[in-house]
Amino acid sequence: MNNFSKRSYIIIGIFLLTGIIFMIGLFRLQVLDPTYKVFATNNVLREIIQYPARGLIYDRNGNLLVHNKPAYDLLVTPREVKDFDTLYLCNLLDISKDDLELRIKTAREYSWYKPSIIVKQIPPETYAILQERIYRFRGFHTQSRTLREYNYSVAAHVLGYVGEVNQADLDRDMYYNQGDYIGVSGIEKTYEEWLRGDKGIKKYLVDVHNRIQGSFLDGKEDVPAQVGNNMVTSLDIELQMYAEKLMENKIGSVVAIEPSTGEILALVSAPAYHPGMLVGRVRGSNYAMLLTDSLKPLFNRALLAEYPPGSTFKMLNALIALEEGSIDLNTRFSCSGTASVPIRCTHSHVSPLGVVDAIRESCNPFMWNTFRSIINSRSTSAEGFNLWKEYVDSFGFGKKLGTDLVNENKGNVPSVEYYNRYFGEGRWRALTIRSLAIGQGELGITPLQLANYAAIMANRGHYFIPHTVKNIEGQEISPEFRNRVETKISPEHFEPIIDGMQMVVENTNASVFMRIPELTICGKTGTVQNPHGKDHAAFMAFAPRENPQIAISVYVENSGFGSTFAAPIASLLVEKYLKRDIAESRKWVETRMLEIDLINRN
Repeated sequence: MNNFSKRSYIIIGIFLLTGIIFMIGLFRLQVLDPTYKVFATNNVLREIIQYPARGLIYDRNGNLLVHNKPAYDLLVTPREVKDFDTLYLCNLLDISKDDLELRIKTAREYSWYKPSIIVKQIPPETYAILQERIYRFRGFHTQSRTLREYNYSVAAHVLGYVGEVNQADLDRDMYYNQGDYIGVSGIEKTYEEWLRGDKGIKKYLVDVHNRIQGSFLDGKEDVPAQVGNNMVTSLDIELQMYAEKLMENKIGSVVAIEPSTGEILALVSAPAYHPGMLVGRVRGSNYAMLLTDSLKPLFNRALLAEYPPGSTFKMLNALIALEEGSIDLNTRFSCSGTASVPIRCTHSHVSPLGVVDAIRESCNPFMWNTFRSIINSRSTSAEGFNLWKEYVDSFGFGKKLGTDLVNENKGNVPSVEYYNRYFGEGRWRALTIRSLAIGQGELGITPLQLANYAAIMANRGHYFIPHTVKNIEGQEISPEFRNRVETKISPEHFEPIIDGMQMVVENTNASVFMRIPELTICGKTGTVQNPHGKDHAAFMAFAPRENPQIAISVYVENSGFGSTFAAPIASLLVEKYLKRDIAESRKWVETRMLEIDLINRN
């Protein structure tokens, strides 16, 4: 046998072997494997995404704040669509024929083969009717979703809301697909990865009549959805509800913090809105209404509004001067003569005063002379100012505190560079920037920063970053929220300042609004100058004096003196939190704060 014949047999053998292998494969696929039989009988394999329920949200006392309710989406796969009763489907889903046709057209433009959502968030009662008749609509199928449900009509700015993903979300995270939902604001956004869970997939066999015939391969290829993690927030829902009630018909904010942990007990931005307004098919119209409201209910004043701190800032200037030795407890400044120029006292009191009485009386000349002593303590005003600014910065002013709620404003503390640009290098001094002595001028802080300032006073010189979540499914919070942040002021300097704060509450003309039986509160009022109208009222406080459990800030816009509205509201909230009820002797204060309407007043 020559070489040519041998090669011929080898080639023929290879072809025969290849043919046998193909025949065995076809026999296995067509006869032995039942998977393909279903397709031979006009069945279709459908994959349906299983959306997980988002994690539940509780308050610090175990009250359920946010849970889930069922909703459903209607999807269409354009290549499978056959003629159907358009009018019936439109009436059932409460949409117009033109709208339905446009949605189907959009789905075709996206893909003939992939399903697209055409009607979102169908309520359970409508879904029940639709599901019974879905066989009439070939190419259409449903998938289950969940929507957020709220047990209380408060805390919208803290809890946030859930909305549909945008292109930036899709580009950033491969987890999401078009039509998915994501946390847009508040806790829902910050803790999205914990709350969202993991999507699953179920594979079904569907016949030519669009009816599910059973699971594909008995569910062996299904991937179960993993529900989101539950979380416990730091909120006290009873305090939150009371705060929002007190702030009705007012513009402003309330922030309450537990000083020993930095946990936010209540956070209110007024006017507020019901969190359920941004859920479901009414979300779009409600959002547009809230967005165009002249009172800006969507604007989170507690985190984003920026005001001068006013007289509340005087305590920090006194602390800096005590720390630097620019003044001591025996220092006195007069309210008359050259000491009262250029900032005069707005109160009538005995003169001269020391630091404790100056805090009580909120004495402008004392604070001006104190501030001047700090700035003049170095060889140049710029050096003295930088020294002052280092202390102010250590209290968390002029920067974001790092809270777990998004879109926090950093406020403003001016710099040497700013004044050099504005006045010229070497051409400014303490007198030029004297407004800083009384918390005005270029200073700007947020209500959150003011509440944190109150917590620093309560802790005698340190704070924990304010945050809204205690734990997630039993896991501890991020370590950064457990770290103690120290200021540059020594603890011993706080006691005389706190003496003055206690006297503000107990021994001033406004004490009648603030004193609480058998409870020691330390606080400071502030009247914030407003170039656009009536002054804003501010108040910060903590209680009790020893072992403080709550630190609070209240801003009420366009309401005048801090003692008129901000201080009474704060005192009521402190009493509510610590005693769980308002004493009979103070019911008149509560009634007055509840009934006053500062928005619609003449």
